[in-house]
Amino acid sequence: MNRRFIIMFSIALLLAVLAAWVANFWIQARAVPDKTTSVVVAAVEIPYGVKLEDAQIKVLAWPGNSVPQGSFSSKEQVVGKVTKNNYFPDEPITEKRMSEHVGGSTLSGLISKDYRAISVRVDDVVGVAGFILPGNNVDILSTKKEHSSNRAITKTLLQNINVLAVDQEVSQEKDKPAIVRAVTLELKPEQAEIIVQAMQEGTIQLTLRNPDDLELVDAQVSAIEVQPDKKIQYKKPSLKIIPW
Repeated sequence: MNRRFIIMFSIALLLAVLAAWVANFWIQARAVPDKTTSVVVAAVEIPYGVKLEDAQIKVLAWPGNSVPQGSFSSKEQVVGKVTKNNYFPDEPITEKRMSEHVGGSTLSGLISKDYRAISVRVDDVVGVAGFILPGNNVDILSTKKEHSSNRAITKTLLQNINVLAVDQEVSQEKDKPAIVRAVTLELKPEQAEIIVQAMQEGTIQLTLRNPDDLELVDAQVSAIEVQPDKKIQYKKPSLKIIPW
């Protein structure tokens, strides 16, 4: 009986020691902190199209296994770049949402590679009653008259064109319509040539796109016959002599 008790006690003691060792190992493993990496984040809310300054950003310790792709590790890598999106406090600054600014206006830093910025004159009709804002996408229609056939030809020239600025405003924070005099578009060089030619030959019209509508449709051409203005001919009054 004593021998059986000693064996059971020894086994229980061995299991207790093993359990204590496993628990201690688990606690130590949990106590070791994950390695962190320095990540540059926004210190304040930063609007679109702004050249970053030192006071607008800060560096946070970020878990090494979840560092955002394209992030920066020091302020020096970010200061002077131009934002291509809005940033909120503590949001990581990433390379895809920033643009280099070598010199000149901040607008030049927002233009994508191989693209150009061109401004077109608009009014309350061409500018969609002022509802076009920076960051919107538009289609561009062209209308010109054929004097030989008295027809007005309208066709879609370009589709899904990015609006860089309205007048001299590049901020995307505005949400109320405002009548503007010019809209700056982001175009490829060959597209810019098409727009300039269309403005010389006739008139252009902008149409606002839904931001989720990325489908390009086949350009349609419509022709409307223009009725020439009818001139009203007046009869020359004749002088009638009545004898007395």
